Amino acid sequence: MTDKIFIQNRPPKSPAAAGILSGFFPGAGQLYNGEAPKALIFFLIFAGAITMMPHGPHPFLPLIFAAFYVYQIIEAVQTATAINRKALESAAGGPVDAAGTPVPASPVPAPLPAQGSAFWGLILIGLGVVFLLANFDLVAIDRIWDFWPVIVIVIGLKMIFDYTRKKD
Repeated sequence: MTDKIFIQNRPPKSPAAAGILSGFFPGAGQLYNGEAPKALIFFLIFAGAITMMPHGPHPFLPLIFAAFYVYQIIEAVQTATAINRKALESAAGGPVDAAGTPVPASPVPAPLPAQGSAFWGLILIGLGVVFLLANFDLVAIDRIWDFWPVIVIVIGLKMIFDYTRKKD
């Protein structure tokens, strides 16, 4: 009498491990997921935020730092889950549902319309330039923080612009 041995294939990446690694050190979960450039960027953002903390009263810097810290943990977990899903799809030969069971192939999907804009990239570049100038004492960062509501106004105007453009 022979007993059958079932060997369960492990997923390529553990979302829990990615999240825990990111919790211990920002960028480590991304490195675990095989995304070295993203890990480097996250580490540099983390190091930059830590470096800016003692340089004066920045009312929103701790909140931005905390939001980034939580974001990078969530991003590592979601990326590990996406890697696992892609591995299941390639093993199953097609799309799979959340439980990992194959889903019948649908007809060829219509191409997605182009989306996105350069708005957020321009905002980040602008903030980076301001912080760089402040590091070289060419701009008084304390004076710039007095105008932080302008960022909220610009984002609101962008949302209104996008809404009216979609209606047309």
